[in-house]
Amino acid sequence: MTASTYAIVFPGQGSQSVGMLANMAVQYPMVQPIFDQASNELGYDLWQLTQQGPTEELDKTVHTQPALLAASYAAWQVMQVMQKISIPTADENELNMAAPPQFLAGHSLGEYTALVCANALSFTDAIRLVAARGQYMQEAVAAGEGAMAAIIGLDDAVVTAICAQVAAESENTVLSPANFNSIGQVVIAGHQAAVQKAIVLAKAQGAKLAVLIPVSVPSHCLLMKPAADRLAQ
Repeated sequence: MTASTYAIVFPGQGSQSVGMLANMAVQYPMVQPIFDQASNELGYDLWQLTQQGPTEELDKTVHTQPALLAASYAAWQVMQVMQKISIPTADENELNMAAPPQFLAGHSLGEYTALVCANALSFTDAIRLVAARGQYMQEAVAAGEGAMAAIIGLDDAVVTAICAQVAAESENTVLSPANFNSIGQVVIAGHQAAVQKAIVLAKAQGAKLAVLIPVSVPSHCLLMKPAADRLAQ
């Protein structure tokens, strides 16, 4: 990779935490106005929620999505002010990345952030859009009925087989791989009881880690089809 060719990938749900960007907001005055702008669109104080919680509220997808969009967009604006991004290379030297990135991408919700930072979608439109997206997703599955889990240390085929096995045990049960994040790391999603069973089976099969993800909806599975249909409209 050269100094003039690099990409930025924005995070999705599960990356949020109470107190995020607190230090950055002290150092860079453009952070707070971004959250203020989002709050005006949402009708509640998004900055207060991200800084004071409670965690259970921040983890609700209807709040998580605009919070992460605002946080990532604020970080992007800070990077513009810094005018460079320095990252370590294989030989531990640093590259001055003053040139703009050639690629912007995102993991799930992060795709919306990428569109905003690429000037393909306005920040205010995106805030309204992801707030609606979060509402539709939350309403698609009742609270406590869905879940997601990260499975680390098993082959994709093994995780897929575990999901199929658990889903077949009960009628109308949804459970499937949701994200193939990297080699040996798969996220699954579906009904909460099914996800819990899959965690037990994954550990029995030798998974290094099988743990629930702090999200309030089972994203990227068939349970989200009602939300997808509403968002398409």
